[in-house]
Amino acid sequence: MRVFTYQRVETPVEAAVAAATVPGARFIAGGTNLLDLMKLEIETPAHLVDINGLGLDRIEPTADGGLRIGALVRNTALAADATVRRDYGVLSRALLAGASAQLRNKATTAGNLLQRTRCPYFYDTNQACNKRQPGSGCSAIGGFSRTHAVIGASDACVATHPSDMAVAMRVLDAQVETVRPGGATRTIPIADFHRLPGTTPHIETALRPGELITGVILPKPLGGQHLYHKVRDRASYAFALVSVALVVQRDGSGRLAVGGVAHKPWRVEEAERHLPRGAGAVTERLLQGARTTEENAFKIPLVQRTLAAMLAGAKKG
Repeated sequence: MRVFTYQRVETPVEAAVAAATVPGARFIAGGTNLLDLMKLEIETPAHLVDINGLGLDRIEPTADGGLRIGALVRNTALAADATVRRDYGVLSRALLAGASAQLRNKATTAGNLLQRTRCPYFYDTNQACNKRQPGSGCSAIGGFSRTHAVIGASDACVATHPSDMAVAMRVLDAQVETVRPGGATRTIPIADFHRLPGTTPHIETALRPGELITGVILPKPLGGQHLYHKVRDRASYAFALVSVALVVQRDGSGRLAVGGVAHKPWRVEEAERHLPRGAGAVTERLLQGARTTEENAFKIPLVQRTLAAMLAGAKKG
């Protein structure tokens, strides 16, 4: 591990200023992803800004009937919160599917949104990776592609986003609150927060230098049945081959977002209009324009079958 400096801060603005002032600075809270990346020298921050003391660890109702989740709320606390379990069940289910209990105890809401891909070529510093080293190429293209994206990818990157929580946040139309070094705040719709790779896969979110996530806002509850299903190679502590977050109403209408297929949680609202017609009609529109390889083409029928099983279960429930 390389030498770095460390700083504790007391306010969100102080944290943003510190991160913007020191080149190569990173925020650290739970560290469940960042520390692994530092050990492998994929991330080599010159300065760590510890934000654990900022008090951003509360779950509070909003004036319009929604919920505000502080950036430092741990995944365990969020999944177990009574209001989340009652009104935003898809989020609680996604969090419980996301990692081991030990990791959930440390991982934060903001950190979960910001975790980086688990593409094996990203983690192997002997391989070319435009996400790790811009302009170096992408060894995943033409390589082992079973876990890679089938939609929204580019000639520069075919990685997928690993978060389960983000898929549920996308189906709930969450918004991400931030503060910048000058003290200005803004709210970013979750649909715009994660970026597709294009020619700059190393730029993964809409955040600007030094910008700090302070919380996530959920709108008032949707009602209906909240379902989350994750298909993975093993039953415990594995990232999704495909995951589906679904909120379905009694008339068959609803919302869905899919994980494991793209560089960001994948949702196509036009496809949701076809939910009453069944999984085939939805999947056809949801993954229209997909580009697959022999190794990952199974993901398209897997999405359809997973969604079909969830819709059938919803009708029985």
